[in-house]
Amino acid sequence: MFKIASSHLTLGLTSLVGGLLLTNTILVTEAMAQSARPTEAMTQINSVSQLSDVTPTDWAFQAVQSLVERYGCIAGYLDKTYRGNRALSRYEFAAGLNACINRINELIAESTIDLVKKEDLETLKKLQEEFAAELATLRGRVDTLEAQTATLQAQEFSTTAKLVGEVVFAITDEFNQSVNNNTVFQQRVRLDIQNSFTGKDILHIRLAAGNTNIFNLKGNGVEGIQTFNFGNTNNSIYVDWMSYFFPIGENIEGYVAAVGGVHYDFVPTVSSYLEGYDSGVGSLSIFGQHNPIYLIGGGSGAGFTYSLSKKLSLSAGYLADNSDLFNDNYAALAQLTFSPSDQFSIGLTYINAYRKSAIFDTGSNLASVGTNLANGGGFDFGTVPSKVNAYGAEFTYKVSSEFAINGWFSYINADFVNLGTGDIWTYALTFAFPDLGKKNNLGGIVVGVEPYLGNASKFASGAKNDIPIHIEGFYKYQLNSNISITPGLIWVLSPGQNSENRDAIIGTLRTTFVF
Repeated sequence: MFKIASSHLTLGLTSLVGGLLLTNTILVTEAMAQSARPTEAMTQINSVSQLSDVTPTDWAFQAVQSLVERYGCIAGYLDKTYRGNRALSRYEFAAGLNACINRINELIAESTIDLVKKEDLETLKKLQEEFAAELATLRGRVDTLEAQTATLQAQEFSTTAKLVGEVVFAITDEFNQSVNNNTVFQQRVRLDIQNSFTGKDILHIRLAAGNTNIFNLKGNGVEGIQTFNFGNTNNSIYVDWMSYFFPIGENIEGYVAAVGGVHYDFVPTVSSYLEGYDSGVGSLSIFGQHNPIYLIGGGSGAGFTYSLSKKLSLSAGYLADNSDLFNDNYAALAQLTFSPSDQFSIGLTYINAYRKSAIFDTGSNLASVGTNLANGGGFDFGTVPSKVNAYGAEFTYKVSSEFAINGWFSYINADFVNLGTGDIWTYALTFAFPDLGKKNNLGGIVVGVEPYLGNASKFASGAKNDIPIHIEGFYKYQLNSNISITPGLIWVLSPGQNSENRDAIIGTLRTTFVF
């Protein structure tokens, strides 16, 4: 994580001023100004005579030489020169004198005045009178720099804001179906500005851009869609998420979403290790992250999680696809989560929704999981709206620190307007292997059934009720704290819930950069 740019600038200037004061000298020469090379590191020296290009021509040199040798107050370069093979200018000499003045002032402030000789103070007084003009110019420049730094600090964006970024690059292909799929190189960038006003709350404003597309599958479904497929903007930048998390008392965590809100922002999904929140660090597929019931609806709205006790919590929320919160696509959720121990949790979830578009759509006008028929598409009458009542159960069991089992089951009752009731099913077991091979690695296996319409033949001529099985395996290898590489394979049997369709096999090599 990094501070935003304005903070970097302020901190850099503050460090610069601090560095000048700590080294007790400012060396500005014509040779340095004309040189194209960076200024080299400085080291402490104890005698003016060690500076090979300084010529001792007058009493001032002798006086400063004595002060340097007694108080060690000038810093030079590694080769012990000031550059240029010439005598010090009066301004350069004043810089060294200023360093000695500062050093003696420090000794006096530290109550070590007995270390400073009276004759040295008299010498300093004469030197200050001799070089008054040069010292005034020098100190004026430092004062100006300090004033500019103070202005930048007052005008910076926020001392509490952080910029969190993720960049995903992926080489991926579906190579078993003859539907014009090719090997593609895809990328997505997310920049999340996080800010806190009280230290306990957090505001997210996330920018995104990418060029990702999904593969064409038989049956026109989205089985096997991957997490980085969220965010195709043809590389145009847009705000894809704006949410605010805040505490209400000691037991309630509140949530408000203006853009891109989803249920799994604030509801425990009860899915250990594979839950990646659509990032590039968890499972490859969206289906493998958590129960698809959380993908019914999204957009703007509010929610909360109330801790009834240490083991039991209640979550509730309401999300709508657009600003018309109560007269268009919406999804209202309630969930009880029971965690009798750190190893085991179970959730019971209910969603009531009205869906004009795909049922498993989080507000992006794109189905995010399941067959086309399960999303209300492919009917004899085209895509139809539905009134949804969804019931789900999910659990996680951490067998050990290196192995966890997750699972879910959901039944979705969809009343397709003027057509009848559809029965949609989905279930899965997933296996997570954290720290596999080394710290922060992650292995994962997903075996389940993507959402499918169990009585599809009732609504579409020639539709099948075959089960679309999803099998996935991946291994995230953590190169360092910022970079991971994840090879993996997704195998979908009976895509489009039709066993006559050839299996879809998707291979992916995903590289994720986080900062």
